[in-house]
Amino acid sequence: MLHVLRSPDGSSAAVNGAARARGPLARELAAVLGDHPAILEDIWALVLDFHGTLAHTTASHEQALRDALHAHGAGLDHGWYLRHAGLSIRDLLTRLPGARHLPHDEIIEHSRARLLATIGCITPVSSVVALLRAARRAGLPCAIASGASRLLVQPGLEALGLTSEFAVVVAGEDVPHGKPAPDLYIEAARRLDAPPGRCLAVDDAFDGVTAARAAGMHVLTLAGGHLAPAGEGA
Repeated sequence: MLHVLRSPDGSSAAVNGAARARGPLARELAAVLGDHPAILEDIWALVLDFHGTLAHTTASHEQALRDALHAHGAGLDHGWYLRHAGLSIRDLLTRLPGARHLPHDEIIEHSRARLLATIGCITPVSSVVALLRAARRAGLPCAIASGASRLLVQPGLEALGLTSEFAVVVAGEDVPHGKPAPDLYIEAARRLDAPPGRCLAVDDAFDGVTAARAAGMHVLTLAGGHLAPAGEGA
């Protein structure tokens, strides 16, 4: 069966999905994905979360928020943060017990300033970068779908040297609702001109996996730094 893969500039190229699945580049993708190559069937595009997925940033984001909260006499429980790490910082503050009446804008500015000051030190998640590189060699367009601000995502991509790998970057300010709503992933698919059902998403957080699944995408998550299918309890 012949599929049409459209690039972000509106051009199209006829792609034989079956031949692509059997080709050497697809085998490289299958090698990255381990024992679940069936997920490659008819995948047209790759959509990645950024923080915690493409880059090791969870610990630095947690500490930046903790420091910003501490300045206002508030704390941050480690377990609570990990359970909600997929949310944007504004949504985190909305849900954080005891933070309703704190100056959210001031806390966000404080946290963001700390993160930007150290953004050159972030490191990539090797398994996700391997998947990204393989996808690009296979000719698949790639996108970022991050609930964070573009002010953090774009410099982060530059720090990793990966800006040129992505045809599309969707950030928190680009959609009405952040994760776990599907808006970010749906918008990334729209900009790639790929049906969500033909996209492979990777997200490390529960809310991100929920968002990608609600968008109708195939979903992988991270387990111990390795890619794994996102089960119902992921």
